[in-house]
Amino acid sequence: MLQFLLKTAFLLSFVILIKADTPANCTYEDIRGFWVFHEGPRGNDKAINCSEKINITSAYYVRLEFPNTALDLDGNVGFWTIIYNQGFEVVINNRKYFAFSYYTEKGREVTSFCQHTFWGWSHGTGVNPSDWSCYIGAKVDEDQKPKVHQTLSENLLTAQQMLENRLYQTDKDHIEKINSIQSSWTATHYDFLNEMKISDLIKMAGGKKSNIISRPKPSPIDKETQILASKLPDEFDWRNVSGVNYISPIRNQGSCGSCYAFASMAMNEARLRIKSLNTEQTIFSPQDIVECSEYSQGCDGGFPYLISGKYAEDFGLVEESCNPYKGRDGKCSTDKSCKRRYSTKYHYVGGFYGACNEALMKIELARNGPLVVGFQVYDDFLSYRGGIYHHTGARDLTNFKWNPFEETNHAVLLVGYGTDKATGQDYWIVKNSWGTGWGEKGYFRIRRGNDECAIGSLAVGSDIVV
Repeated sequence: MLQFLLKTAFLLSFVILIKADTPANCTYEDIRGFWVFHEGPRGNDKAINCSEKINITSAYYVRLEFPNTALDLDGNVGFWTIIYNQGFEVVINNRKYFAFSYYTEKGREVTSFCQHTFWGWSHGTGVNPSDWSCYIGAKVDEDQKPKVHQTLSENLLTAQQMLENRLYQTDKDHIEKINSIQSSWTATHYDFLNEMKISDLIKMAGGKKSNIISRPKPSPIDKETQILASKLPDEFDWRNVSGVNYISPIRNQGSCGSCYAFASMAMNEARLRIKSLNTEQTIFSPQDIVECSEYSQGCDGGFPYLISGKYAEDFGLVEESCNPYKGRDGKCSTDKSCKRRYSTKYHYVGGFYGACNEALMKIELARNGPLVVGFQVYDDFLSYRGGIYHHTGARDLTNFKWNPFEETNHAVLLVGYGTDKATGQDYWIVKNSWGTGWGEKGYFRIRRGNDECAIGSLAVGSDIVV
């Protein structure tokens, strides 16, 4: 216990404000266990600054159990989830606790201390919550070993930066190879890609900091879920429900790594149209997220759970006119007089991180509206023109020197599903944010049923407040 108190005191002596996405790498098992949350004074508003020195006024003990149950010492029961490998959120006794996992950086060495958190935020539940405070968490009487990983050496990092600073060049042999080894989809050359630096292209596809080191596999489908999914229509598309389109127009994020913001805004736009029977066709501002959210990293990436859900519930969304899209980072310039629209009941499909599967995605999609999903982007996806996409691995089959494109996790909007009548191949219908000149007028189809590029393992939904 003394060792635990000394470690906690050490962490309390540092006041650091962290924004996602961090180099931390903490798993479900790292977080599960008995925690104490050292909390500062309550009664603050959402403008609270947790980077300042905090006076601890209380200690709250909570046990995080399998699979997502939270229990405190008074017998209150709540729930919890990890948020990728970055941190975790606990909801219990009419209060929420969210913090990022603690890490340090020294030269090339990144050390994750998963039994501790940085200073995080606590507040009441519901939309536009009140009673904010700052807290810091530590596992009780559990001595976990820190996790250490190395980043690139300075020389390699410099070389990589030089390469990524070059303009991207489409490889025609690669495109021909893609089209020759399969007939499910077609690849093509896009002029706009050759006008972008490789580093900007990586950002457009999600950004380096959005990459998920270890993605969860889809959860098993139980019999009840299988029965419910079997009763759904064979085909469904929110762009055409009895002739009505509930999906907002395709947009273009440009070279900013803001796909998470565009997908999050698109989900809330679609669900608002659905709930209002298309009487409200608001376009929300991704730039407000890029500039103003402490839950993400601007043009360097972010995660939809924290934006389509948590940010939308805690701070609300504004219309595009309140902060028009610039496609770059900057100081928060959102007009403070603008009305904010809130979303609530945000969740990973399945209830918590790691509980998602494609049957649950179909059910949520058809019942409640489009979902934000993340998937692994490979270089062949950039050249997609049409058809049902799957990763070809064509780059490995060509005599190509080096692939400068780095695999990323790209956030997009799931709007429907269907089956190709000629081949019997099941597919998802997905809205991208690369403009109407890319893909099938800004959309793409991707294989369904085999977790293609991990698209069936991480879906997020929320409930827009009308």
